[in-house]
This record gives sequence, C-alpha cells and structure tokens, in this order.
Amino acid sequence: MIAHFLKLEWKQFFRSSYWQKSIGIKILLGFFGLIMLVYMLLLGLFLFKVVKKIFPNQDPFLIVNGFLFFWILGDLMMRFFLQKLPIMTVKPLLTLPLKRSKIVNYVLGKSAISFFNFLPLFAIIPFGFKLISEGYDTIEIIVWMITLMFIVLIVNFLNFIIENLTSKTELSFLPLLAVAGSLFALDYFNVVSFSELISGGILVITKSPLLIVIPIAILVTLYYYNYVILKNKLFIDSVIQTKIKEAKSTDLAWTRRFGDIAPFMQLDLKLLMRNKRSKSTLPILVMGLLYGLFFYPQPTYADKEFFFAFIGIFSTGAFLINFGQFIPAWDSGYYKMLMSQNFEYQRYLKAKFTLMSISVVLLFVLGIPYVYFGWKILLAHFAAAIYNVGVNSHVIMYGGSFNRKKINLDQKAAFNYQGTGAVQWLIGIPLMVLPMALFGVINWLVSFEVAIASLIALGLVGIVFHEKIMKAITKKYVANKYAMIHAFDQEN
Repeated sequence: MIAHFLKLEWKQFFRSSYWQKSIGIKILLGFFGLIMLVYMLLLGLFLFKVVKKIFPNQDPFLIVNGFLFFWILGDLMMRFFLQKLPIMTVKPLLTLPLKRSKIVNYVLGKSAISFFNFLPLFAIIPFGFKLISEGYDTIEIIVWMITLMFIVLIVNFLNFIIENLTSKTELSFLPLLAVAGSLFALDYFNVVSFSELISGGILVITKSPLLIVIPIAILVTLYYYNYVILKNKLFIDSVIQTKIKEAKSTDLAWTRRFGDIAPFMQLDLKLLMRNKRSKSTLPILVMGLLYGLFFYPQPTYADKEFFFAFIGIFSTGAFLINFGQFIPAWDSGYYKMLMSQNFEYQRYLKAKFTLMSISVVLLFVLGIPYVYFGWKILLAHFAAAIYNVGVNSHVIMYGGSFNRKKINLDQKAAFNYQGTGAVQWLIGIPLMVLPMALFGVINWLVSFEVAIASLIALGLVGIVFHEKIMKAITKKYVANKYAMIHAFDQEN
C-alpha cells in the first residue's frame, strides 16, 4: 500500500502544471538545500577543533552538550515557519475501501524522512565519529548520536502539534515566540537553567544506555497524538466542507487624512490583515525591528561600522522590501477589475509608496533604543531610513513594473515561491548591495561621518525629486499595464 501511495504522489508531482512552470525554483531550492548540507557537514567535521580552540581548558563534548537546548529551540522555531506536514490528495482516497489508519501512518511516516530531519545528521554523525577518534568511549558516543536522532524526530512531531494548536489564531506565531522567548530568558538570566537540564539529561542517557527508552517513549507519545489528531480529521465531510467566517469590518478612518489615496491605502491594509500570504509581511516588522539585537550586543561587531548601515537598511526597510517587491502582484487576483476603474494610476502607486514610507519612519522611531549600543548606530539607522524613503522606495516601485507573476493570497508564505520571479532575486542588488558598498567604501576612504552624510544626501535628493520620479515610474506601469493584466490571468 505504501508503494502504491508513493506511485500516486510521483505521478501527481510530475503531471502537475506547477512542475512544468516551477522547475527553475525547484533547482534553486535544491541548490540552497545542498549548500545547507555542505555547511552542516563542515560544522560536524571541524566543530571539535573550533570548540577546542575557543575553550582550550574545557571538554568540547560537554561544551557542545551545553548548547543543545538552544539548538532544539532554534530547530523548533525554524520548523514552525518553514516545515509543513507533508500532505497527499486524500479526498479521492476517502471514497475507496482503504483504512484511514494506513493513510495517516503514511503521512506521518513521510514526515520522518523530511529534509529538516536529515539536515542535523550531517553535523551529528561526523562530530560523533570525531569524538570516537579522539578517544571518547565508543558506546557512549553512539548512544549520544542515537539520542540526538530521536530528539530530532521529537521536535519534528512536536512542531505539528504546535501548528495544530495555533492554526486557529490570527497571528499563530506569537504564542510560540512568547513561549520560546520566555524559555530563553529564563535560561539566560539563570532563573531555570534549561541548557544544563537538557545537557545533564542527555549525559545521563549516554552513561546508562537503557534510559534511551525515555526519548523513545516521548517520541511514541507524540506520534500517537498526531495520529489521533489526523485520523479524527480524515472524513469526507471535513475535507469538502466550506469554512464560514464572519466578515469583520475594520475602521481605518485615520487613512482619510491622506486625501484621494485613502481608498487605496485602506485596500492594502485590509489585504495585509485578511490574507494568509500577505500576513507574512507583518511579522517581518517585528523581525526587522529586533534584527539588530543579533549583532549589536556582541563585542565582535562593536567596531564594525560597515554593519551599522547594513542593519539599518534592513531594520528600517523590512516592510518596504518584503511588501514592495510584490507590487502590484498583491492585487493580481483583481488587477483586471482595478484597471477598469476610472482613476489616475499615480494615485494607486502613491498609496503604496506612502504605506512603505510610514513603515520606515515607524521602524526607525521604534528602533531609537538602539542608541544604548552607541550614538553611531542611531545615526546609521537615521541615515538608512532617509535612504530607504528617498531611494529604495523608488527603486522597488520601479522594479514592480516588471512583475509578471500572480500571487495566491490564500496560500501560506513559508517555503512558498509562487509569484517569485527574476525581479525578486535581482532587486536585492540595488536595494542592499549598492548602499552597503557605497557606505563601506566612503567609510574606509574618508570617515564614518562622511559615509553617513552621503546616504542622507542621496535620500534627500530622492525625496526632493519624488514627484518627477513617480511620474516616470507611473509611465512605466501604464506602458506595461496590459502585459500585467495578461500575465496575472495565467495560472502559476
């Protein structure tokens, strides 16, 4: 039966129109996946030497065990946003004399061979063999590796349970972020040392191999829980029934102060709040705001002024970049209807420009506390905000005139490259690389202050000539209007 399921999925995969039109994306994803595997393999091969060099007087095996809690937490977060439960087209199978248990076991079993489960093994196994070659007890290290493999699967099935519990909430990522952040904070401030608990527990299992039944029992429990959840949902009625949601009206009266572009701003804001794909741009605001915390607290980056501009561009322009790169594809579902209305096209584009500019200002203001790490950082963020409004906003608006890929707003964003074309990959060069290169060269040749002044000057030039630039961009959109209408009519 499993072989038959695999055969059906193989045919479905290669016969779908999606395969024919997305082969380039699949090759690119495969390339990125290969790079990740190589990185993990290199990590496993050289981790012992690196840890030994950083902590010369400590046991590398114990040091690595001390970081397993953070690895588990990070792995769970990554899986929540990127990994989804593998599905198969079960609707036709439910009318056949097949046991639901076989279908559920196949789906869950398929998740066990996920890329996310194999990826850690490329680091765990080489590191384990390196430990054995360094004289560590062979039985203990083998038990340690097997225990980590069970932990990988535990995280795999735990992720599906978390997704099921949070799927009914509007911002499903917030509960996980809150719990993960709380656990990290409790460990960081030594309230509850989860890192020591995890490390100590794993070391006890390596010393007493019979205790490996504990992670096995946890894994079996999680598997059975997922089994019950999926089996209870596997009915024809649950598959074909239509979800009925109460329509909610949101008062966006504050947008009226922007005059004739207010209707378009309201349209964009409602789109952001009501659709799965567009909602993905909202957590980016939080991620962009907190992005600097990954770098600024570390002494390594204290004198790396080049990074200040990079972080400033990304932090203040997080929404601009992620929302702007898909203009006007966000409206592709009703673009034909929109273009049949009697309005000036520049109003439509001005609304999107205004929304992006507001986000830049908002992120800069919320990021003012970064001055705690130094006045240069705040100055770099200010220059980056001016540059984003004056230059990057226009660049990304112009790039949108080349968008020809339709976006399905009902699909989730994680690992979803629908609507992604060459424009989205190339636009990063003028958005990020050019200002970083300009800032870095001037900072190196002249001074930090002159580099800051250069970014501000370019941003102010863009703001001063905003009207003329927008007229030129509008002409480009109008010239490509019918090509966009035709492209958005095509199914991806």
